[in-house]
Amino acid sequence: MQKHLIYTAEDDDSIRELITYALTNEGYDTRAFADADALLLACEQKIPDLILLDIMMPGTDGIQALKVFRQKYKSASTSIIMLTAKTTEVNKITGLDAGADDYMTKPFSVLELMARIRANLRKKTTDVASGEVKIGSVSLNQETRTVIVADKKVTLTNKEFELLKMLMLNAGNVVARDNLLKEIWGYEYFGETRTIDIHMKNLREKLGTSGECIQSIRGIGYLFAA
Repeated sequence: MQKHLIYTAEDDDSIRELITYALTNEGYDTRAFADADALLLACEQKIPDLILLDIMMPGTDGIQALKVFRQKYKSASTSIIMLTAKTTEVNKITGLDAGADDYMTKPFSVLELMARIRANLRKKTTDVASGEVKIGSVSLNQETRTVIVADKKVTLTNKEFELLKMLMLNAGNVVARDNLLKEIWGYEYFGETRTIDIHMKNLREKLGTSGECIQSIRGIGYLFAA
């Protein structure tokens, strides 16, 4: 079985070495870089399955690198986890808005980081059911992972696609926030759940007027109105 390839960009030598040791010990094929520019250069040779990206780095910072990667490799299914020493809400929101799948705030538990990596990679390799789901002007193809809204293709991130798919497959029924987090992020999520709100906000905006089909059910979750 082919090993998953993971890239890490972290300017702190001790943290970079710790992450590299943990990833290698878990059996992953891993490459570590002291800056984001070196990581982006490596991506030109081979795109990894997952990227661990520090935000505060000299030169190109993590947010800029994230935007560059998502713009250049739009069809890549690479999961990106942001690593940040900042605890302010704005840094988390900025990263998720730019296309990050998840984030961890330093100092973090290596065991939790490995758990989140496994969860993201597990979602990446899960077999996708074939078939097309069409509700109103929104058409979602599970096999090709494409979304068409009013005859126009809409580009979604991996998490946005999974959110839309889960809501459409359960159209007319409320999907609890906890279920969305567990099924899409792949782990039991503790603490604040701002991450799902940001992804849902971006998803609605990309769907245009059809985004109104996604309704927030206060204190429970979300509903795709059939």
